[in-house]
Amino acid sequence: MFDFDPGKLIIIGIVALIVIGPKDLPRVMRQVGQAVGKMRRMAADFQAQFMQAMHEADMAEIRENMQKLGESAKIEANFQPLQDVKSHLTGAVASLPAAPVAPESPPSPEPTEPVSLPAPEPVPSPVSPPESAASISPAPRESSSA
Repeated sequence: MFDFDPGKLIIIGIVALIVIGPKDLPRVMRQVGQAVGKMRRMAADFQAQFMQAMHEADMAEIRENMQKLGESAKIEANFQPLQDVKSHLTGAVASLPAAPVAPESPPSPEPTEPVSLPAPEPVPSPVSPPESAASISPAPRESSSA
């Protein structure tokens, strides 16, 4: 705050000794020291109160944020789309009438008559290509001499 180096303090001490006098100087120095201590304590108290107010403001803001998060968590807890879809599908399936199921017939112990299959039809032989198409040959290629 004040820029006092040792040289300035010596000059202030000499001026105080001349102005106040050697008899009253110790009493005045004590009072100045007490006043400086009182001002330092007041400054520290002010700073502490200021920091406490800032801390309380931050805490109030944090409490607000926590309440908002709590409300959004409640909303998210109630929002379960998969559970909703599952319950709707289960309800829809339960409300459908049950289709009658045909009872399975137990296998009969008596052998059944063999089923006769009709005789297979004869397979026709492949058709041979006409002779006129077989006599056609590709055209001869010309060889090029370079």
